[in-house]
Amino acid sequence: MSALISYFQTIEPQMIEWLKNLINTDSPSNDKVALDTLARNLGEQLSNDGGTVEIIPNKLGGNHLITRFAGHSNDFKPILILGHLDTVWDKGEAIRRPAHLEGGKIFGPGAFDMRGGITLILAMVRYLSKNKSQIKRPFTILFDSDEEVGTPTARTLIESEAKKSAVTLVLEPCIPGGALKTARKGVGTFKITASGLAAHAGIDYHNGVSAIQEVAHQILQLYDLNDFDKGTTVNPGVIRGGSRSNVVADQAEIEVDIRVKTISEGKRLVQKINALQTKLKGTVIKIEGSLNRPPLERTKQVIQLFQRARQLATELGIELKEGSTGGGSDGCFTAAMGISTLDGLGPDGSGAHALDEHVVLESLVPMAALLTHLVLNL
Repeated sequence: MSALISYFQTIEPQMIEWLKNLINTDSPSNDKVALDTLARNLGEQLSNDGGTVEIIPNKLGGNHLITRFAGHSNDFKPILILGHLDTVWDKGEAIRRPAHLEGGKIFGPGAFDMRGGITLILAMVRYLSKNKSQIKRPFTILFDSDEEVGTPTARTLIESEAKKSAVTLVLEPCIPGGALKTARKGVGTFKITASGLAAHAGIDYHNGVSAIQEVAHQILQLYDLNDFDKGTTVNPGVIRGGSRSNVVADQAEIEVDIRVKTISEGKRLVQKINALQTKLKGTVIKIEGSLNRPPLERTKQVIQLFQRARQLATELGIELKEGSTGGGSDGCFTAAMGISTLDGLGPDGSGAHALDEHVVLESLVPMAALLTHLVLNL
């Protein structure tokens, strides 16, 4: 049996306790107090295990946390390890649905995305704190506070750290079943606002110009931009408009989600959306938005990193698989910079952002061992 596997088996009860405590700690993306508290608490634990901790103040949201660990050689660039502090769950959710174990799984808000990933990082650091002589390459852990809302305040920080790094390891959830993520779609959001001319719907209907009708035309044009063969999806997901049923609407808007597999397709699609024209005389449209997460493309670099990870996993008796997903992550930013990036290194489970969200407990030990083996041997 691998010495790493054996070690993490001995601290598995501690890992489960860490995970329970994290699940039972609310930290929604919009709660600065909760996020700052979590950053501070994790920073204290990482500091006690030998890390050099820096809290990055953030006036626009929760603070970010960076922890650095030195290696024994100056010849290597560091490994960048990414995770996030925020969850999609509102304050009070942990009280309503506290962590509970059932059927070899641990359930609760944020369990899979990504309290499980944080737990693996804590376990890896605990091992390395007792085996510092094994650390050749330095590594940096970056926990940001706003991944779930598009990383608006942490992106620059992530990219700055990535420029200094050799590879990026992302502790987002794996694909249910255990596969790592070697490809992710890029994600964009747009808002299209239409302005028309209000009029009484019974007395003066023909003198009105309906913003709702204009938005309807825009929606049809947007659906025409879908290209499923390329993996491109365009989803007008929210529509608002009008004031009363007896008034021709002078204002309406739609919110649109786009997903693309490649950077080039993202550029093409953004150009198409920005080039949309009005269909009704007397209306004006305003288009706002962008591709705010580039795709993580399955490049030669990504493939080589996965193959190395698979080789190292074999040494631990783990059969590593890969897959793709339509969701974005902070790894998209580093991959788009040309930094070798491996995503989905969190424990197995399912139900991200759902009421049945859970982590499979038996995956904690092997995935903690794998993360540690990667940090020591990449």
